[in-house]
Amino acid sequence: MLARRIIPCLDVAGGRVVKGVHFESLRDAGDPVEQAARYDAEGADELVFLDISASPDERRTTLEMVSRVADSIFIPFTVGGGIRSVTDAGAALRAGADKISVNTAAVRDPLLVSRLAESFGSQCVVAAVDVKRIDGRLTVVVNGGREKTPLEARAWMRELEALGAGEILLTSMDRDGTGSGYDLELLRVAASAVTIPIIASGGAGNLGHLAEALEAGAHGVLAATIFHFRGSSLPEARAFLRERGYPVRP
Repeated sequence: MLARRIIPCLDVAGGRVVKGVHFESLRDAGDPVEQAARYDAEGADELVFLDISASPDERRTTLEMVSRVADSIFIPFTVGGGIRSVTDAGAALRAGADKISVNTAAVRDPLLVSRLAESFGSQCVVAAVDVKRIDGRLTVVVNGGREKTPLEARAWMRELEALGAGEILLTSMDRDGTGSGYDLELLRVAASAVTIPIIASGGAGNLGHLAEALEAGAHGVLAATIFHFRGSSLPEARAFLRERGYPVRP
């Protein structure tokens, strides 16, 4: 069985790590380089860096910051936000990213996912999917949850897999930053829809929530609040999951 991954997330805006609720009311959570180095030292399996203002501001990822973070860590590093083309992705990879994440740009141009997979390999392409429940429907939203799309989550995830995405970073916008737990129903829908790995995001408030997400079918758990504000540490999270029988890295 593949080892399950514990992945801190750095949402970055204005050169700082931030964390809010439903992507709003942002709190400062420190310097990206310092936070990245801390998580690397604590034994994170991977790190995700999301330039959360890049797409709404219609600009590209801050590559200088990506490069500084990459220089401070040794673990796999995913970069997202503002990547709209193969050229943008190549620049992020050259700056030190191991994987690139696309969300809004993939909705605008689904074949971008195929071009990225053909250029860099599916293992390098993370399809980020933000979902909000609207009128009882699992609706895909973009631009940091500000804009709803006609896409239904299950069908869109299947399409992303067919286009060549290597894994899906699945965020519940309803749960983001609430600490109330991941959307387990959404995770089960995703696990039944695709065969590629699913990274759960949005709602972790305690270590028990991490285990619940893995039980629901996630291959990895992304978390920010519980790690940024030191409610739990990565070694504690790893020990907690190991004690419950989940295969995690020593």
